[in-house]
Amino acid sequence: MPTFPADIYTEPSDLDGQTLANLGPLRRMAGLWRGEKGVDVKPKAQGPKTQTYVEHYELQPIDPQTNGPQVLYGLRYHTFIHKTGFTKMYHDQVGYWLWEPATETVMLTLAIPRGQIAMASGKVSADADSFELVATHGSLVNGIVSNPFIEHAFTTLEWRIKVAFQPEGTWSYDQDTVMQIQGLAEPFHHTDRNTLAKVGEPSPNPLALQAR
Repeated sequence: MPTFPADIYTEPSDLDGQTLANLGPLRRMAGLWRGEKGVDVKPKAQGPKTQTYVEHYELQPIDPQTNGPQVLYGLRYHTFIHKTGFTKMYHDQVGYWLWEPATETVMLTLAIPRGQIAMASGKVSADADSFELVATHGSLVNGIVSNPFIEHAFTTLEWRIKVAFQPEGTWSYDQDTVMQIQGLAEPFHHTDRNTLAKVGEPSPNPLALQAR
């Protein structure tokens, strides 16, 4: 179990408002991104189906957040995905990428308009070139919550995402959502992967703008 301070209320007095300078491994993800070679393997009644997709991913810095003495720096994100050759939404997702410098922990929150939310986390060094985050069914700290139909028909047992940064400035993810699907004896691995290239720079967080 982690060790927490006895004083759970007092916030730090020397908080640095420059989020982009305090994002640890997430600094390279800030900005606007596009990926045109996404690959999704999803479950269908006939069996697994492979689908290609295009992704538009925006990650903007937020002001530092405090829970008493705990300090989190983060990126608010929105990713919009459509099938190759179409414009209709294929997947939409919002949330936060968070970095806790004191514990070298990355957290990722997820909310999708299918009635599902989740949070994954993992220990990551500040200069890491790759890392992995995990959420598991039933966990109270790295958990997955679904609407009644999803929980019944497509129970999500685990959600795992691996991120890697490339020397040329792109970054990629490889995601595995493990589901127990009604009628199948074995869990199904719903996978997604893509590589994203930067198409725009991030905007400074409000506190950083005030300091200019």
